[in-house]
Amino acid sequence: MGRKKVAIVGGGITGLSVAFYLQSEIKKNHLPIDVVLIEAKPRLGGKIETIKRDGFIIERGPDSFLERKKSATQLAKDVGLGDYLVNNDVGQSFVLVGDKLHPIPKGAVMGVPTNIASFATSGLFSLTGKLRASFDLFLPKKKVDGDQSLGGFFGRRLGSEVVENLIEPLLSGIYAGDIYNLSLLAIFPHFYEIEQKHRSLILGMAKQAQKSKQKQQQEQHKGIFQTVSTGLQSIVEAIERQLDHTVVKKGIKVSEIKKEDDLYHLELSDGTVDKADAIVITAQHDAIPSMFPNEQQTLAYFKKMPSTSVATVAMAFPEEAVQLPADGTGFVVSRNSGYTITACTWTNKKWPHTAPKGKTLLRAYVGKAGDEAVVDQPDDVIIQTVLDDLNRLMPVKGEPIFSIVTRLREAMPQYIVGHLDNIRNIKSIMGQKYPGIYLTGASFEGLGIPDCIDQGKKAVKDVLQFLHLGQA
Repeated sequence: MGRKKVAIVGGGITGLSVAFYLQSEIKKNHLPIDVVLIEAKPRLGGKIETIKRDGFIIERGPDSFLERKKSATQLAKDVGLGDYLVNNDVGQSFVLVGDKLHPIPKGAVMGVPTNIASFATSGLFSLTGKLRASFDLFLPKKKVDGDQSLGGFFGRRLGSEVVENLIEPLLSGIYAGDIYNLSLLAIFPHFYEIEQKHRSLILGMAKQAQKSKQKQQQEQHKGIFQTVSTGLQSIVEAIERQLDHTVVKKGIKVSEIKKEDDLYHLELSDGTVDKADAIVITAQHDAIPSMFPNEQQTLAYFKKMPSTSVATVAMAFPEEAVQLPADGTGFVVSRNSGYTITACTWTNKKWPHTAPKGKTLLRAYVGKAGDEAVVDQPDDVIIQTVLDDLNRLMPVKGEPIFSIVTRLREAMPQYIVGHLDNIRNIKSIMGQKYPGIYLTGASFEGLGIPDCIDQGKKAVKDVLQFLHLGQA
């Protein structure tokens, strides 16, 4: 058998995972495969980017990942960064409703209450809202054929007030989307399964919480999130250093992909052509239709699938300049509160390694579905807007030592209702027409870092199976 070639399109965390684990298989099993990684931007890592300044460690994109999703932790270990893994410090998170910070009720799982006493005494909800949420204990389960929106599902079970004051702020902080358009089956199918099995979300989640109570007690000192103390970009850099059997092309776009004879031809923006037996495309969905000009009908969903733009503002202060709750780590904002910021993390409280002693690091977020104009404002306008919002809640003395604004334009793919069916349909048609081409990444089956890594590892298996080279 002659040598085969695999092209990876996109150098974000999914593409890097494909490259790293494919190279590992090639070395371990002496496989006759050449690999090229093509990234349109001048740097690898996608949204992962870390800035180190004056002793501060500032993430411009994601700042952590869920430890229970094992793949990100394992990748960090695989690239030699296991000793640098740290968990977040545990503290109180809040929801801003009106002009007041309310503690998130104990036991709430993505806003679903499991601790009835904590929920009943919370100031987040009116008596009417609490009574409406209690209907979940008695309402029958509802069998739904096909998909439904997150907002519609949670509203049906728990009422609009719990959705508006708790669930929507929490989910918007993660997905920056409109939960009345976002897909339940693509994002939280687990909640629908709980309704079908237990009828009540509250009772079902409470039973699950009881099962894991002992483990939680054993690890109550430890947060559920992890990061790398040297910054998440350290993972990107470690992978890039180790891609010694992979040709990496940066600052070059894939203009078009054609099938000629038994090979795929990738026409690149620098005028050259790469040939490959198999291709893994990890680029965002809106970049894919232009690569296949004859497949506009097949890929039509990618043109209507939205992406939200957000911006983050990292601000460094002397410790005495900002009065933070002693046990607080941050807050999310109810959509009806009249604030521009959507969330704020007291980063040095959640991640002590990110700021020098005696300093405070805040990270605020602006921009959400339907309210993205602020992202395009000049840096000084965004910074002042954030400071004005923060001063309504807590006194901020003086100006920040420095501020860093990061814009992530159309960077948050939105899994709208029907997403999974659309993706399955596209993959089926493209798989028949273009065997050996695999579409994967944040636009497909999970936005989080572990989800992207899992998709990358699956793509490696698919490619090796297609090339009839298998895995040990």
